[in-house]
Amino acid sequence: MARMFIFGLGYTASRLAEALREHGWRVDATGSAGNVDFGDEEAVRGALSQATHVLSSVPPAGGNDPVLDRYAADLKHDWLGYLSSTGVYGDAEGAWVDESAPTGGGRRKDRAICDRRWLEIGARVLRLPGIYGPGRSAFDRVKSGKANRIDMPGQVFSRVHVQDIVAGVIAALDGPAGAYNLSDDLPCAQNCVIEEACRLLRVDPPPLQSLEKANLSDMALGFYAENRRVANGKAKRLLRWEPQYPTYREGLRGLL
Repeated sequence: MARMFIFGLGYTASRLAEALREHGWRVDATGSAGNVDFGDEEAVRGALSQATHVLSSVPPAGGNDPVLDRYAADLKHDWLGYLSSTGVYGDAEGAWVDESAPTGGGRRKDRAICDRRWLEIGARVLRLPGIYGPGRSAFDRVKSGKANRIDMPGQVFSRVHVQDIVAGVIAALDGPAGAYNLSDDLPCAQNCVIEEACRLLRVDPPPLQSLEKANLSDMALGFYAENRRVANGKAKRLLRWEPQYPTYREGLRGLL
């Protein structure tokens, strides 16, 4: 039986675990929803010894990778995966970036270091832009009154539906090691997504305002500090991955 061990059973990895189990896989995982305590080294190593595949969705902590720092010697599996971020590319001033672009120059330097470490041990490193899906979408922000439209002409973002990430990981099970961008086909301004969500909900969009007046969190401000379009051609060519939701329009309609 194919057996996946997941470090960090969060929003995305939980959906991957569900899909794998539906295909007959055994899945063990750390995290609040998992069945193995990350700090119980005996239990983790026992589960790893039985796993055929290992995936980490654990983010950096203080500039380090908690999984590699503690369990690197136990990761001798033929298939390793890591959920990374397209933030490793930094600001491209709106230009397209693919997997050949330099990494480590942006605000996600810690992530870029971890990304590189996983590549060095032969992992499939899946770089993800903004993730949306059930319970985490423009609909939720509009309904909660937290949606913003920011007046920043030329500012674009890439995004990906959580189910397309799941499909990408499954496609990578038979793909070669390396870095892959999993993003949709239409990078665009966040305003477009908010406006479409409002149209589908039949409510008025929030007013357009400057970044300074939007009173955003530091995390959100960092989000707007970088501008890039993420190309997904490598994943399509080598993994034969095709997003079920190629743009935010299909993604929002699916959620509605």
